[in-house]
Amino acid sequence: MRYTVGPKGQVVIAKEIRDRLGVKPGWLALQRMVDNHVEVYFLPPEHNRSLKGSLAPYTNVQVDPGEDWDRAREEAWAAAAREEVAGWDDTL
Repeated sequence: MRYTVGPKGQVVIAKEIRDRLGVKPGWLALQRMVDNHVEVYFLPPEHNRSLKGSLAPYTNVQVDPGEDWDRAREEAWAAAAREEVAGWDDTL
């Protein structure tokens, strides 16, 4: 694929490349000079969608609104600590 550099120094990234990398409008394009060529890295923008519930498949604990969150957190830490200690060798 061959593209011409525009009057403002802009270059088109081929659609096939954008599609393969998943690059969308609004992404950052980081450029760096390496020897006698340019490398371009693409970074997606920060997302603006909610992550609420994204970890739900990995837990069976549900804390209802209004419940004592501090108590729920302490119980979770205690359970994790008991699980960790249960795997320790008594000879330590």
